[in-house]
Amino acid sequence: MGGLRSSSVHRFTAYLIGFSLLMAIHSENRDGEVDNEHEFSYLKNSSKGPEYWGSLKEEWKLCSIGNFQSPINITKKRVMLSSQIGKLRRNYRPALAVLRNRGHDIMVEWNRYAGSVHLTGNKYDLVQCHWHTPSEHTVGGRRYNMELHMVHRSSEGQFAVIAILYHLGRSDHFLNKVLESINNLTKGEEEIDLGDVDPWDIKFGSRKYYRYMGSLTSPPCTENVLWILLSKVRTASKEQITTLRKVVHDGFKDNARPLQPLNERMVLKYHPHSL
Repeated sequence: MGGLRSSSVHRFTAYLIGFSLLMAIHSENRDGEVDNEHEFSYLKNSSKGPEYWGSLKEEWKLCSIGNFQSPINITKKRVMLSSQIGKLRRNYRPALAVLRNRGHDIMVEWNRYAGSVHLTGNKYDLVQCHWHTPSEHTVGGRRYNMELHMVHRSSEGQFAVIAILYHLGRSDHFLNKVLESINNLTKGEEEIDLGDVDPWDIKFGSRKYYRYMGSLTSPPCTENVLWILLSKVRTASKEQITTLRKVVHDGFKDNARPLQPLNERMVLKYHPHSL
């Protein structure tokens, strides 16, 4: 009887360990960002605003003490032209995706392998894309109307984000494809199946880009993130941007983190004809 009880205890302990591991796997976000928008805010006069993110949780302390934070202002005097860093090598393909309202932003998340991008000799798989209004990064001190982030993750868990800036103008091709679904997002319906979504519908328009090392722009502000900011500024319509701002939760219409110090970082700019 003692042996049977001991065996049962061991099986129950193994079950608890397995269950805990399973829950940890399911609770981990592939993009490294916090999904619960109630834990933080973008409002300057809020106790949960950007200036306090680092003190809200121990695991968010990099938001306050990190030296390689994002977003940044890109100025000519801190940019070095280079052709050696190489052009972007993208290998995307259509895959099943969902549209999610995370409260603080609207996100397209691919649930199947949607391809990858090759940077600095590493392969980063596409995980999701989301929008910020207004833009988070600025160029020469200019802030744009919108910024799209394409979040990629390597097999080692490192992140690379491709960012695209937008000003008001003609409607954006990719947003047009998901606009009807975005309009259907309400506080009662936070996720919509999109079927197959082709990442190639996100237009780049130029081979030139800026590259620097930074962080995620929302908690936990994880550093060692490879940033690629396309130099081509694209356009989106006022209606599209208004729709994105309308469906997020209260207090998140302006979901851009304030600019962070560049410190000693240098920004590289890929130019195919530079030395």
